[in-house]
Amino acid sequence: FLSLSLQAKMSRPLQARRLEGTDKNIWVEFVKLAATYSKVNLGQGFPDFPPPDFLKESFVRALSGENHMLHQYTRAFGHPPLVKILAQFFGKLLGRDLDPMTNVMVTVGAYQALFCCFQALVDEGDEVIIIEPFFDCYEPMVKMAGGTPVFVPLRPKAPKDGKLMSSADWQLDPTELASKFSERTKAIVLNSPNNPLGKVFSREELELIADLCVKHDVLCISDEVYEWLVYDGKEHIRIASLRGMWDRTIIIGSAGKTFSATGWKVGWTVGPNRLLQHLRTMHQNSVYHCATIAQEAVAQGFQRELELYGTPDSYFVQLPKELQQKRDWLVQSLDAVGMKPIIPEGTYFLVADISKFKSDVPDVPDSDEPYDSRFAKWMVKNKGLAAIPLSAFYSVAHKNNYSHFIRFCFAKEEATLKAANDILQKWKQEKTSP
Repeated sequence: FLSLSLQAKMSRPLQARRLEGTDKNIWVEFVKLAATYSKVNLGQGFPDFPPPDFLKESFVRALSGENHMLHQYTRAFGHPPLVKILAQFFGKLLGRDLDPMTNVMVTVGAYQALFCCFQALVDEGDEVIIIEPFFDCYEPMVKMAGGTPVFVPLRPKAPKDGKLMSSADWQLDPTELASKFSERTKAIVLNSPNNPLGKVFSREELELIADLCVKHDVLCISDEVYEWLVYDGKEHIRIASLRGMWDRTIIIGSAGKTFSATGWKVGWTVGPNRLLQHLRTMHQNSVYHCATIAQEAVAQGFQRELELYGTPDSYFVQLPKELQQKRDWLVQSLDAVGMKPIIPEGTYFLVADISKFKSDVPDVPDSDEPYDSRFAKWMVKNKGLAAIPLSAFYSVAHKNNYSHFIRFCFAKEEATLKAANDILQKWKQEKTSP
């Protein structure tokens, strides 16, 4: 029996080639560290405050109401009430008539929307331009589709007069960007507002990208999950609204970020049918279907927001005001202890320069691990404060160029931010005391 069981053991490789080099995940590692050591978690990007009451009430109504069909399957590509209101809402924003059945598809969060885009549109040998720093899943998803990621970094320009840097100071070099486009380029991934920097791309920057997409006949995968979280009177411009871009752009959105309910995992894509038809093929052969009740509640949330659009009572007006205050509070807190924050124009996040704290965590020459990763691990273990290293948002070639920054999430309760400030203040006192 023993010899038979030894013979029965498989010797062929089990892992599909497409998984090579994609097994490590920053979130798996740092979420575990935060759960083990952190007193205050400003790492992962989710609010620790509740979604708005009207959204929770919509969910309860859907759950406990008379319509028992809300507990069953709905339309595979999106619950009809949700795709209808999304088509109405985004049609208004984009200034065009959208067909809810062909121009909108609902996904299991924006994450699945991205996966569908890469799997449905990227082939072996296709190149996909990714702007650095980037949300970390873009690179492995491109590789798993057989594509080749081509990276172009936002380059920081130091502000004058010793002011704090803004995310607007991180810019694309137009010549460098243009040089990345070739006949092999299938798509560019745009994330505005950008995670992790909080950069909101200006009209001029978007027009530069749009002109190159049109010139080279390239698709744009536009990750706009933070579209409502824009500060200081900045404007979120949708690249699909620019000349020549509707027909080649897929917009990705998220109810998790829109309504502060990341665990509901309701996302969507908006775009022309000629692109979305291929995403539907991918969708029907993977998850097939998203949670009906969550879609029903999100549909009701959007219905309310459409009626209140642009008014002071709109959640899309109130939330960025609240988050801007939280951002300013954390900026002040980090600046006071000598961690130089880069003031974000949007999102949940800000990046801070840890150069003045390097004496706490000595450099290890010739280490394979970027400095900021070792720093963030040391900080959570020794100070109880969790953050994410910025190098996690860069390709291998550029990781060490930006390894003196870490990313904090400020979409947190006041008490959480105050606890973080207490840790930082105590740390500063320890550094300055003899």
